[in-house]
Amino acid sequence: MKTLLIHSTKHLTIAITYACLGIVAAALAFGVWFLNARPDLSIWHTTRLEHQFRLNSEVTDFSGYQALEAKLFEEVESKIYRHTQGMAQPLNRYLRGSFAAPDNWPMDWNRSYEWANPDAEFGVLLLHGMSDSPYALSHFAEHFKGRAHLLGLRLPGHGTIPSALVELKWQEMARAVELATEHLKRQLGDKPLYVVGFSTGAALALNHELERLAHNSKLSYRGMIFVSPAIGLSPVAAGAKWQDRLGRLLGLEKLSWNSIQTEYDPFKYNSFAVNAGDVVYQLAERNQQLMQTLSPERLAELADILTFQSVADATVSTQAVVTDLYGRLPSKQHQLVLFDINRQPLSLALVVSDPLTALLPSLSLERPNVDLTLVQNRHASQGAAHRLDEVDAKRYRPQQAVTEKALGLTWPAGVYSLSHVAMPYPASDSLYGTAFVKGSHRVQIGAAATRGERGVLGVSASEVLRQKWNPFFPYLLDRLEQFIDARQQTATARED
Repeated sequence: MKTLLIHSTKHLTIAITYACLGIVAAALAFGVWFLNARPDLSIWHTTRLEHQFRLNSEVTDFSGYQALEAKLFEEVESKIYRHTQGMAQPLNRYLRGSFAAPDNWPMDWNRSYEWANPDAEFGVLLLHGMSDSPYALSHFAEHFKGRAHLLGLRLPGHGTIPSALVELKWQEMARAVELATEHLKRQLGDKPLYVVGFSTGAALALNHELERLAHNSKLSYRGMIFVSPAIGLSPVAAGAKWQDRLGRLLGLEKLSWNSIQTEYDPFKYNSFAVNAGDVVYQLAERNQQLMQTLSPERLAELADILTFQSVADATVSTQAVVTDLYGRLPSKQHQLVLFDINRQPLSLALVVSDPLTALLPSLSLERPNVDLTLVQNRHASQGAAHRLDEVDAKRYRPQQAVTEKALGLTWPAGVYSLSHVAMPYPASDSLYGTAFVKGSHRVQIGAAATRGERGVLGVSASEVLRQKWNPFFPYLLDRLEQFIDARQQTATARED
């Protein structure tokens, strides 16, 4: 009986094991089939650019980087644009004369640019995010061009074609940031340099300074301004590389892509390579490793950081910004501005999970260890005269009384939260904003209000509905100016 039981248990275990393996194999096969059943790849997904900046490129300064960039765009012209003429795709950035062609804009924001200013008080380096272009921070550049020497860097892999992200390494972007920083420092002399980084650009700015701390080198920036910084990502990002590797192993190129979409945005890739997400994940992990390794005394040497972050962010982790950045920074003059969701009753009634609720334990509003501002609806207890869509800035500072300031700004009708991509653009932005320009021969993504049946358009409904501009952008600029002015005044006082 005992022998029979042992044999039965053994056979049952084997059967269960094979069944599990079969289920896994079937699920894997279905996943591969599903991913490979997506739209066909186009020339801008499969073309390899030879003049892409790489770690082994013979480039030693920013001038060399721009010279290589010029060759890169000549290559894009010959390999892409010359082969797309005649395509019946009026909403394709790679077709000359289409609504989405970058040359419809007065400036080609896909390229690096430098706006010198002999009377500059300071310099500003602008670093865009993953799959973006220098256009992402163009409003910051326009705002400061009268006061600063500006450099908007096109990060390697960006501004050209989506396939440029398939083999990109974060170290290549970090090296480009180093070249741009060194160039600006030479141009500025003794004048201070600030950096504004959006998403991955913020992570690169942080990495630049952390690496210098780790190598006992002099720091570069007087202050750092982060917008939706990529401090932490979803754990799913850690497994993204395996999808890419499986695709390479099976010879299925589509598996190298998280999304394959119509390229209707002139200054941002709509298709997203799997490798791009893995690159951001690796960069964020490297920054966390450095912050854990460096002592509090060394981290205290970092320049002050001002961060703008939406509590609702589907791209990067707001929790990581609070705990893995500000939670690890020694007490200094760092500032964090969080934009809450719209708390009007109708908007709240549709909210499934309040993103602020999970953050509150980490924020420690009763005893804050950082200069924290919450931009949120004015509370009903402040009087019946105010509108529920009006917003205040409630500021919590260590060992100081809480202050509240009316901003004179309101939530737009129908907007329930900001988003990762909305932060750097005002409502007036001609691409992502709300102002519809009649008769314009260029795409106006933010002003689109398309309605119809599912499955007809080549753009997903979730993408169309995502908030793409910041109704509180004037406050963001105001805080940024205050941040820089305070550090400029401090420096002047020290010199005197």
